[in-house]
Amino acid sequence: MSTTLPPSARLAWWGTAWLRGHVVTDLLIDAVLEDDATHAVVGLAGADGTETLVTGLGRLRAAGAEGLGLAVPAEGDPVGLGGPRAFNDAALEAGEAVVAIGAGAGLVPHRVGAAITWTAYAAERRQLPDVGDADRSLRAALIDTADTLARLDVARWRPEIADRLMNLRHRHPLDAPDGVPPRCVDLAARGLQALEITDLALDHEGGAVTAYEIEARRRALVPLERAGRRALVAACSPEVWPPG
Repeated sequence: MSTTLPPSARLAWWGTAWLRGHVVTDLLIDAVLEDDATHAVVGLAGADGTETLVTGLGRLRAAGAEGLGLAVPAEGDPVGLGGPRAFNDAALEAGEAVVAIGAGAGLVPHRVGAAITWTAYAAERRQLPDVGDADRSLRAALIDTADTLARLDVARWRPEIADRLMNLRHRHPLDAPDGVPPRCVDLAARGLQALEITDLALDHEGGAVTAYEIEARRRALVPLERAGRRALVAACSPEVWPPG
């Protein structure tokens, strides 16, 4: 469980800002790598082997990329993806990816220790959740999930979850580059918060639970997990950002 954006979300925000001239290269590298040692790119058309992250992004810009958008798919909900199958399958296995808008390419991260290699695939146009719809769905899912978990006596088996649900305004601040709408920064923070709550609540070591209780928990959390992923995708996809 993490209080920071996943690598694909960081690349979507900061890569878009770099492509649009809002941040310099050094700032891009620091923000995307965070605590990692290195990021590299393989598989881009015209590339000769492994390239640095900046070289790969430069190649995408030359191919027409106007920004990078996030995908956070799960089984049965390929949100942020538009195909083809090879890209969708790789993104689903990784749990995340970015789509280079206008370049017909996508990047899927593979981590080995403190290094990430981004593998390039052909990527098609995608349908995305609207920022407003994602916001409303997340708010509704948080209310419904809190009510359900209260009935399941969440305070008994996971008191820290009850504390988080009572203090939803206390969120880890996210560092966003120029160009990302403030509304989307807030939505990303709340989407990440929802996914953290889901991770905690699905930890079967929390409390003495039966198979029935575990399944009841899972059913209660599916809508919140889905809403959290969709909120994060909308917040980190410039195609659906509000104007201005």
